[in-house]
Amino acid sequence: MKRIALLSQRLANQIAAGEVVERPASVVKELLENSLDAGAGRIDVEIEQGGSKLIRIRDDGQGINKNDLALALSRHATSKIADLDDLENIASLGFRGEALASISSVSRLQLISRAMDAEDAGGWLVEAEGQSMTASLRPAPHTQGTSVEVRDLFFNTPARKKFLRTENTEFARIDEVIKRLALSRFDVAFTLRHNQRTVHQLQAARSIQERQRRIGLVCGPAFLEHAVYIDIEASGLRLWGWVCLPTFSRSQPDLQYFYVNGRVIRDKLVSHAVKQAYRDVLFGGRHPAFVLYLELQPALVDVNVHPTKHEVRFRDQRLVHDFLFRSLHQALADVRPDDHLSGHQQAGVAMADEATGLHQQAVLGFSVDPVTGEILSAPEFAFAQGSADINRPVGSSAAATFRQYSQAPVSPRVMADQAAVYQQLASDAEIPPLGFAIAQLHGIYILAQNQHGLIIVDMHAAHERITYEHMKTACDTQSVKAQPLLVPLSLAVSEAEADCAEQQANALQELGFAIERVAAESLVVRQVPVILARSNIEQLVRDVLSDVREHGQSERISAYRDELLATMACHGAVRANRQLSATEMNALLRDMERTERSGQCNHGRPTWVYLSLADLDKLFLRGR
Repeated sequence: MKRIALLSQRLANQIAAGEVVERPASVVKELLENSLDAGAGRIDVEIEQGGSKLIRIRDDGQGINKNDLALALSRHATSKIADLDDLENIASLGFRGEALASISSVSRLQLISRAMDAEDAGGWLVEAEGQSMTASLRPAPHTQGTSVEVRDLFFNTPARKKFLRTENTEFARIDEVIKRLALSRFDVAFTLRHNQRTVHQLQAARSIQERQRRIGLVCGPAFLEHAVYIDIEASGLRLWGWVCLPTFSRSQPDLQYFYVNGRVIRDKLVSHAVKQAYRDVLFGGRHPAFVLYLELQPALVDVNVHPTKHEVRFRDQRLVHDFLFRSLHQALADVRPDDHLSGHQQAGVAMADEATGLHQQAVLGFSVDPVTGEILSAPEFAFAQGSADINRPVGSSAAATFRQYSQAPVSPRVMADQAAVYQQLASDAEIPPLGFAIAQLHGIYILAQNQHGLIIVDMHAAHERITYEHMKTACDTQSVKAQPLLVPLSLAVSEAEADCAEQQANALQELGFAIERVAAESLVVRQVPVILARSNIEQLVRDVLSDVREHGQSERISAYRDELLATMACHGAVRANRQLSATEMNALLRDMERTERSGQCNHGRPTWVYLSLADLDKLFLRGR
């Protein structure tokens, strides 16, 4: 081997660039974070040819002092930390002081800045290229703030340039970086231009309405229609943001934004907690959508564990995992049908009212005698079956209408049920979110009418979820029943797993397990929960220990229990082709409005869908 020698500054910067500057999007991220740390209120980003030709970022932040400009391009030069205490309480996005030096080593970089307290009327410019690390300084006109121009990225490292994707792909990554940071700082205005075309023009958002507007522009209007706003605080932690209902799941995890103290991250602990919260409401293979913000003391999280700072390490991982899981789990459980409908109705109620311009009874299509309770007029679809005459007379009672136009005989009880339902629909009483049942379709679906449109319910799926939640509640109110094994099960494990089992013996006992350590790398299982007696005990114990070691806790036992209860609920739910009376159908609708997670069955499929009057008008091209 050769003698030990000190690396040149240029080579050291290029090595650092290999960690920090992976592609044009990496440059945009680092420069934007510098602008945000400088207190910018507006940031303009201009891109050419996907960033390989030009990246220009301008902000109105504090700027850089003239005497610090050349130093800003040196490695490990930063204004954000000064000692170890600062490193343990990082409140800025960047702090290593390597970004500008790394970028300038693989591009032609030009930086113009004017500091807030500058005595000069203009700014100062500093330039550096990859071949020569000597920075040149000269005056240049500029308002308060900083402009950074990066040209010909990887011009001196052709091997790196060959790994760049197409222009559209590289720009898509830049676009994603802008979206992530725009969601992290609502108080900052962002503008993005690509090849002289404006892609984003996001104004600063301070009120909750303005923030929701930015969410809609970045994530799409459908995201807001299916999102629930949460704000939960406990144990020094605060979780707030927007979490989407399980029915708005995605085939890819492309609408998942999670921030820790304003820093966007991808963390295995966070992903696991979110996945567990959606466990029994999300269809297999689908991914939830959310924009969530976790706030905690900076000293409780280490952001200096990865060069790009995408990963963090929490000081108390179990506390954070438990807080995230319980907060999201409860938020999803508290969602009721009116939460599902609120986004649709707020957007469609004005359009529906304008299109109809009628009184509630006329919109519903029913007219009831206030004295006798008889239905004086009703929409054709309410009673007509087969080829009934559309020019039938009105004014007859509900019973007479049934007798005249029903092809099959109808029992008096059914007639009374239907008449009561129509009277409820036509009255001025408040109509519940899922409305009142008006028909049953093929013995499978319930058709209900609420104040703003049509509700279609899969009665088997809905009853399955209601039964499942009742069974879970019954199990949760009882202590775990356990049974001893006739023949204790011996397990050969690693020493770390044995240590974990010994340390968590009390917690495992509460779950119904009696596990004893008999050697350095050996365990004996003497007792298991009754509900798990026929499962693969060895695999379950190993999985539980693995979860506890990695996340501080395990949900596998409750997950297995819930899986068994879900199967029982599925077999016990009302079957297709069972004819329900109007009273029974409405009882099911009221149960759905009271039951947690009633929007999805145990397998994650939706239990009901909603069509507003505006949606129905579109189907029939009304108003065109």
